[in-house]
Amino acid sequence: MQDLFIPKDYRAHLDVKTTEKAIKQIKDFFQLNLSSELKLSRVTAPMIVFKGTGINDDLNGIEKPVGFKAKHLQNQDVEIVQSLAKWKRLKLHEMKAEKDSGIYTDMNALRPDEIPGNLHSIYVDQWDWEKVISEQQRTVKHLRFTVKKIYEVLKRTEFYMYDQYPGLKPGLPEDITFIHAEELLRKFPDLTPNERENKAAEKYGAIFIIGIGHVLNNGEPHDGRAPDYDDWSTPTFNGYHGLNGDIILWNPVLKRAFEISSMGIRVDQKSLLQQLKIRNTEERKDLFFHKKLLSGELPYSMGGGIGQSRLCMFFLRKAHIGEVQSSIWPEEMKSKCESAGICLL
Repeated sequence: MQDLFIPKDYRAHLDVKTTEKAIKQIKDFFQLNLSSELKLSRVTAPMIVFKGTGINDDLNGIEKPVGFKAKHLQNQDVEIVQSLAKWKRLKLHEMKAEKDSGIYTDMNALRPDEIPGNLHSIYVDQWDWEKVISEQQRTVKHLRFTVKKIYEVLKRTEFYMYDQYPGLKPGLPEDITFIHAEELLRKFPDLTPNERENKAAEKYGAIFIIGIGHVLNNGEPHDGRAPDYDDWSTPTFNGYHGLNGDIILWNPVLKRAFEISSMGIRVDQKSLLQQLKIRNTEERKDLFFHKKLLSGELPYSMGGGIGQSRLCMFFLRKAHIGEVQSSIWPEEMKSKCESAGICLL
């Protein structure tokens, strides 16, 4: 229960029926604008993939997916996806997507290792997107350019919801602030990564932390990242590393940093080999996905995931992710939420 926070005097702006309507409005509006802004076409995504292909995502490198044997497929082992970070790149190759265009999809996943709370659920829903870039676009400059485009869609959506429901007053700042994880460590050397995020998010309102996954000067990464999708090891500037990061907003209801997207420029052959070596996972070179990447078959790309329930929770000023998605929760958590006026769907 340590992951449950009850805001003082919390009261939902919208009742359950209106909330369900507003969830659809947010999802329809946001994905249409994201698609237009980044030139993305919608595709249908899998919920299960074959085990042992390297396609499934192991997130921070330690989470175990839900798996089972497919009876009528020769009892082959299959897994429910945890995200589609690598599948999307294969899809771009299959579609022969052109540079500066890409795809997005509704990703529904199960992450059994998540600890349920205000922000986390075993059930995960997000927009997964990926687009083709050139080798020359594998830069921090292009990363920042894309983040700004996504942030404009966030601001547009916030105003749209305010226009529909005047009680949901806009609060996002005009611009998003970029800061490298190394800079954040230098500013707050005695704080944990989460505490650093809270300080920066409260000060700026919206931040993008660059360089998630590489070891910082204190000998620890800001946060974990698997070695085979985001490029977090390529040197960029001032001795910093990383072509990836997180979009984090200040949540006025929970009074804390609120991550809504993890994204980045994806590994090329060089950075993949480097990151597999750093994480002692070089055996992955022989997996289906990794062999295709190392052989040069897959396009250079960038992409990410944007939490659907997280986004709805933020724009509807909800205190718990269970107010905008139907999932399962500990009985004690359900009881405490009900007592506090937090209605879990």
